[in-house]
Amino acid sequence: MLRSRSELEDLRQKCVASQAEEVRKILVCSGTGCVASGALEVYEAFRLSLNESGIPTSLEFMSDDPGVGLKRGGCQGLCEKGVMVKIEPEGYQYVKVKPEDCEEIVRESVERGRHVTRLALRSPTGEVHKTTADIPFFEKQKKIVLGRCGTIAADSIRESLATGGYKALEKALFDMTREQIIKEVDDSGLRGRGGGGFPTGVKWKQVYAQKEPKKYVVCNGDEGDPGAFMDCSLMEGDPHRMLEGMAIAGLACGSDEGYVYVRAEYPLAVSRLTTAIKQAEELGLLGNNILGTAFSFKIKINRGAGAFVCGEGSALTGSIEGKRGMPRVKPPRTVEHGLFNRPTVLNNVETFANVPIIIENGAKAYRAVGTATSPGTKSFSITGNIENTGLIEVPMGMTLREVIFDVGGGMKGGKNFKGVQIGGPSGACLTEEHFDLPLDFDSLTKAGAMIGSGGLVVADQDACMVELARFFMGFTQRESCGKCVPCREGTKRMLMILERIVVGEGRESDIDNLMDLADTIRSTSLCGLGKTAPSPVLSTIKNFRNEYESHIKAKRCPAKTCEKLKYLYVDRDICVGCSKCSKICPASAISGKAKEPFKIDPLLCVKCGACLSGCKYGAVKEGW
Repeated sequence: MLRSRSELEDLRQKCVASQAEEVRKILVCSGTGCVASGALEVYEAFRLSLNESGIPTSLEFMSDDPGVGLKRGGCQGLCEKGVMVKIEPEGYQYVKVKPEDCEEIVRESVERGRHVTRLALRSPTGEVHKTTADIPFFEKQKKIVLGRCGTIAADSIRESLATGGYKALEKALFDMTREQIIKEVDDSGLRGRGGGGFPTGVKWKQVYAQKEPKKYVVCNGDEGDPGAFMDCSLMEGDPHRMLEGMAIAGLACGSDEGYVYVRAEYPLAVSRLTTAIKQAEELGLLGNNILGTAFSFKIKINRGAGAFVCGEGSALTGSIEGKRGMPRVKPPRTVEHGLFNRPTVLNNVETFANVPIIIENGAKAYRAVGTATSPGTKSFSITGNIENTGLIEVPMGMTLREVIFDVGGGMKGGKNFKGVQIGGPSGACLTEEHFDLPLDFDSLTKAGAMIGSGGLVVADQDACMVELARFFMGFTQRESCGKCVPCREGTKRMLMILERIVVGEGRESDIDNLMDLADTIRSTSLCGLGKTAPSPVLSTIKNFRNEYESHIKAKRCPAKTCEKLKYLYVDRDICVGCSKCSKICPASAISGKAKEPFKIDPLLCVKCGACLSGCKYGAVKEGW
């Protein structure tokens, strides 16, 4: 247990020295994606291979004979290339590593310092990228919040200390007043990374000003957007950075108790958070009388049941209290009456993770990155039909073009870009005309979109935008808590219309009805889930109205993906009139005369495909 600032510094120096003694580090990406690809098996294979080679190995930081450090790190970014393994200090980056590759990596890279070319990332043109610095995916990124994620053992507080962990808390405790801490955060311009972009310093000032003696700090880790995994990766890869930010918030605003609300579907994040909290308590960096001061701060973990609506502040705090997660009418707001009806600082994982950076380096340094109104960086998850899917961190204000083509590597298979859904089910679909749009809070708002938690789902030329809108509306409708009629019933009606359209039963009035329903839902819903639910529909109507009209009027899907709009026909130039197709048709939809071309009645055809597979001449074909 550390009882003073000097004891913390002594331990930190020992950690730095121990880290320097490691002749090499083997960093096995052990985020959820790589674990699913076999990261734990790869880690074990490395352990066995090192042991068989007689190489001194440190599995626990600060061992007596560190030798080679074998570490389970956080997400390294290129998720689809997992299992990813990095060898330091050379910086060799290996992709798609299997347990059977570990012996060769140990022999060549660990013992001899050589590169294993066959395991390197290759560009579409065949160029070999030996190190992380050589890979274009990382070139334009600026990893600040994710700076330690994937570079240290995710489950070691001592590695965190060796790389600057808890320096900001130390500074806040001994060198700053509560007012100075809040002013630094406010001056930094940090805006909430959970989606709304509300100024963090303003929120902290409001909680600080409350006279109520009992206050709470709550971290929203209930990341529920389809395709989003930024907060998950932070909690898995560098939990101490977020915990440190929460402790600083508690110190600044006068709270001695914090909660992390995290999805139960994130078991690895829960496990690593639990370990991190225990480690911090054992060292006296959390708990009672931190570092011998009068400040005490304890953190508890609360697991949510997967309700998307619990990402909303009042629903989240209600869930922690044991109630059904449902938003309430505001005001009063969370800063006045939040958890257990007490003033509450509520920010998301990435927001809290930014706080130690601001306190340690100062607001001016923080503002040197990003834009004037959206300082700092933002992490995004890129998924969909793009070359490089994964986790990225870029300066606020980077354009959509740079993110998709320079970082993301462009579309898979050289296909054309069609659109990108940003901000999950609460966001909107952007198109080519938005390529040079800066990705920051204000620019996206003007374009009718939002950053949201930071999920980017990229669609190529083969994607049906009506189906995309139906997917997100289906998600939102299922996740509606049902408390208010506009959201509960309105989203259901919008979904019913979209489901009709994609199966070829659309009506002429459907587009107008969708827009009318969207306007009502946005204007009258109780919380942000309902108010933003129509956004994917409205943005796809605006940018791809022709696709809606084709589905409704021509009963055709231009992208050729809506199965119900597919039809079967007989190619008259090929058909020999054998009549086999009419005999095997279960719906009696095929008619004609022997030795003359037959015909399929689209109104009777059930699209079973019997004729398609039964015609030995290939005269029956699919059409869209």
